Amino acid sequence: MSDEFPQAVLRIRLSQTDAHYGGNLVPGSRIVELFGDLATELCVRMDGDEGLFAAYEEISFTAPVHAGDFLEVRGRIIGAGQTSRRMAFEARKYVIPRPEISESAAEVLEEPLVVARAIGTCVVQTTRQRGRAATRLARDVEHLFDEG
Repeated sequence: MSDEFPQAVLRIRLSQTDAHYGGNLVPGSRIVELFGDLATELCVRMDGDEGLFAAYEEISFTAPVHAGDFLEVRGRIIGAGQTSRRMAFEARKYVIPRPEISESAAEVLEEPLVVARAIGTCVVQTTRQRGRAATRLARDVEHLFDEG
């Protein structure tokens, strides 16, 4: 069922300006920001509108993230009501810096490491929906009247 809903992917290298804590540690809020960017894209893909992020029902940070890490962040819509869009997100680190070798050394991980996961809900007002969801809803409503 969720295969009919949009998916989106971002790939990004975290920079020194993303680091906030000792040891070049990047705060989890930066990953949440990336989840928000994906949510916006998912709403645009589904409804033709950016929508508004209403809430996270679950979020977990499973590994530290540092300046110089490369992340792949994925999001997908896993359910939809008339205005709500329930989404799942996952961020994985796939390249890490290797400063102990040299200032510019980096390494591609054999297996990407999950650093964060979340589930949240966005809302797109019905008056602003003009994408796939609005088309599908109109088709479903027409179908209801055809059967009657």
